[in-house]
Amino acid sequence: MITLVLGGDVNIQGRTTPSKAFEQLNPLLQGADLRFVNLEGPLSGTAGEVDIPHKPNWRHSAPEMVEALTAAGIDVVSCANDVTYPPAAAMASLAVLDQAGIAHCGAGADFAAAHAPATLERAGKKVAFLAYTSLCWPWGQAATVTAPGVAQAFATTAYQPDPRVADIPGRPPLVRTTPLPEHLERLVADVKRAKAGNDHVVVSMHWGLPGPDLAEYQVTYGRAAIDAGADLVAGHGPHTIQAVEVYRGRPILYSLGNLVFDWPAMRGRHLDGLLAGCMFGDEPRLELIPVRRNAENDCEPLSGDEATKVLRYVADISALRSTSVSVRDGIASVGGLGVGA
Repeated sequence: MITLVLGGDVNIQGRTTPSKAFEQLNPLLQGADLRFVNLEGPLSGTAGEVDIPHKPNWRHSAPEMVEALTAAGIDVVSCANDVTYPPAAAMASLAVLDQAGIAHCGAGADFAAAHAPATLERAGKKVAFLAYTSLCWPWGQAATVTAPGVAQAFATTAYQPDPRVADIPGRPPLVRTTPLPEHLERLVADVKRAKAGNDHVVVSMHWGLPGPDLAEYQVTYGRAAIDAGADLVAGHGPHTIQAVEVYRGRPILYSLGNLVFDWPAMRGRHLDGLLAGCMFGDEPRLELIPVRRNAENDCEPLSGDEATKVLRYVADISALRSTSVSVRDGIASVGGLGVGA
């Protein structure tokens, strides 16, 4: 049996004592064999007045902020997201992570490195982590055969007229999204290869839009990863909590929301997130614990009525994906794992 704790989007910056960033979450992190988060922003330091030209209010994190991850015992991070840009910043950040002994996936010196899994061994079992981003600057961010960058899983967008627009003018169109075939094929091939050489595979996806509604491409990519052999898909990117779906006995966490997030523009916004505790083995389990950033922007576990309110929301939106989530004593348990796997 291997236990994992997975969190969503994490950004650490401007802290005088970064080692305390996860302080209130440490009791939930310490008992796991492996701890994973999405590192939302390179640990490369700022490049001047503008770190990302197309996102002018963004600033990268100082390299010393890595202390937050090491102090919390974070074992592996995804670097595949829209703010891992430009490639030079990505590579500088990977060097910081390497020096700190933190495994990473989803970015690299070239296409093969960005698509390679981060593999960690615990209790004689190997767990491979793959990471992709559907939120990506279309020029110069994705890794190529000869250039660094991130692993991309992009989608196209089309607009279909509402079926009743003929008799009710002005009805909004339906938004249809479809994975790029070559990206979907590569993701499937990556997962199959990782599964062939490891006991378990976790796929991280940076995707989606804020709110409860899922884009079609999220479902297509998530289910394809499970079909290819992934044991769990962990989503993030919308900065809000989205549904859990159990597909073929394995969970797709469409969005875990935010965890520790220091970017000033996020202060007071998108405060809630989930920590997911997963057990791989003969009797798989998945439990969800709600967390929230408080007035001081410190992330802490929720309890009592506030925890119940968040988890019942998760249960309601997950029921729309034919997935049972039961809530008790501030913890949600996901049903149906292992059935039909």
